[in-house]
Amino acid sequence: MSEIDGKVVAITGAGSGIGEATALLLAERGARLVVGGRRSERLADLVARIEKAGGEAVHLRTDVTRRDDLHALVGLARERFGRLDVLVSNAGVGTISPLDDLRVEEWDHMVDVNIKGVLHGIGAALPVFRAQGGGHFVTTASTAAFRIVPTMAVYAGTKVAVRAICEGLRQEAGDSLRVTTVSPGMIGTEFADASSNPRVRAELSAARDRIAIPPAAVARAIAYAIGQPADVDVNEIVVRPTAQS
Repeated sequence: MSEIDGKVVAITGAGSGIGEATALLLAERGARLVVGGRRSERLADLVARIEKAGGEAVHLRTDVTRRDDLHALVGLARERFGRLDVLVSNAGVGTISPLDDLRVEEWDHMVDVNIKGVLHGIGAALPVFRAQGGGHFVTTASTAAFRIVPTMAVYAGTKVAVRAICEGLRQEAGDSLRVTTVSPGMIGTEFADASSNPRVRAELSAARDRIAIPPAAVARAIAYAIGQPADVDVNEIVVRPTAQS
């Protein structure tokens, strides 16, 4: 816990699910939070809950497809708390469908959010971490990066790319930066609702209701990585239900 206490952590996609759970857990352990997401009202509610529990947090509406929004989020951390210790790139979208559906706009959106959104975060935080002499990138990928199944070709492709980018970042990071990729399996979030294919949405929802584990399970994994001593870099964590094949 002492390794988390006082750290300044920015989280994208913090309005619900894994991002929200991570913000609450890290705040409980003494981190100072800068939370970003597209739904300002949810962020405001999250900050109010953290502050009511005695924590410190600020929020900023953040669309990770907009490069300037990531620079603004990092800038807010420095303005309010004087530094940024950890960037949790958690924002993601999974508009799952068969390729035959030809939902090309949804493919583009997944690329923009899942891949470019991570790159925008790296572009905003990396110079700050270099100037400080330290920092930690934590990025949410997916078990889809390890196992490709029908209907998830494009989504899985974005998550394979995220793993590759983060591994390249790790190899370039040197001895002062840490890089962690966390790959969740079936988690009890709004993920299934994003699919515009009724059959796929129903199948994902049924699987979620049957085997999913709560977002707090992933939050604990993220806290574990952040909470290691400065000379320990936990590079990759896979978190899935025991019932998931």
